[in-house]
Amino acid sequence: MPPDCRIPEDVVRTMPVGCRFFRIFAVFLLVAAGVAAHADELMQIAPHPAASTLEPLTGTPPLVGYLGRPDLPGRLPAVVALHWCSGFGRHDIVAALTLKSWGYVALAPDSLGGANLCLRGSGGLAEAIDAYAALHWLASQDFVDRDRVAVIGYSMGGVAALDAIERRTLERAHPEHFRAAVAYYPACAGSSGNLTVPALILVGGRDDWTPAEACRRMVAHDSDIGVTRSPGEGVAAKLVVYPKATHAFDSPGDAHRYLSHFIEYDPDATKDAEAQMRAFLHDAMSGTMRSDISRMP
Repeated sequence: MPPDCRIPEDVVRTMPVGCRFFRIFAVFLLVAAGVAAHADELMQIAPHPAASTLEPLTGTPPLVGYLGRPDLPGRLPAVVALHWCSGFGRHDIVAALTLKSWGYVALAPDSLGGANLCLRGSGGLAEAIDAYAALHWLASQDFVDRDRVAVIGYSMGGVAALDAIERRTLERAHPEHFRAAVAYYPACAGSSGNLTVPALILVGGRDDWTPAEACRRMVAHDSDIGVTRSPGEGVAAKLVVYPKATHAFDSPGDAHRYLSHFIEYDPDATKDAEAQMRAFLHDAMSGTMRSDISRMP
């Protein structure tokens, strides 16, 4: 594999937000296709991202992802990390590196290839489909424990993470299944709440884009506009609300508005959310919490 495919961690952490580096390394990625995966590389996951059916992507590029692989022996637990609606960027690589430092193989797909779906308010389902493509890729690797793969996501990626573990067609259509899910500030209003595995939802009390109240109703199995929920249905989800936090509270930077929504970095909420996720993933992967239920035929 060309050495240029390797991305040093110190370089990654100072890269500008965006997915420019994917375009820079596209040629190397194609050369690397089919070669054994090593640490901190860009890998081809599938021929095309599912979002290519929603948003024209130049030349319909392959679905690629950033792979963070710990230097540890044996088959390791893994996590698929899904980005928000503005696309892949530094935030996602840092998330992958954090998961890697905890001993997980981390794979962060670039579902949009430079596109931005924030104005459309769609893309969660397509990203969930890509999550399963990533799960399938991980399950085929000899360094991954295929029975211990979780999915996490941020905003649109959080919606996708919940979509991926709902008891419905998408989950039933795949032979591999996720062990658990973590959703950062997802839009919960459209979720049935009928989950097949444990989930952790982390949201800000001041979030004016994906309100915490919708997640409270989902976790309580209270019906909402357009969705009917039944109490006691599916595996329970844990909800953590940070009263002073906004949307994207874990994204460093100055307070600002994006598409009229207020965004402000909250270091305290970020630190606690990371600790909550780490503990949750540890319990889910180690089997100390209920990790699955009988699936409907």
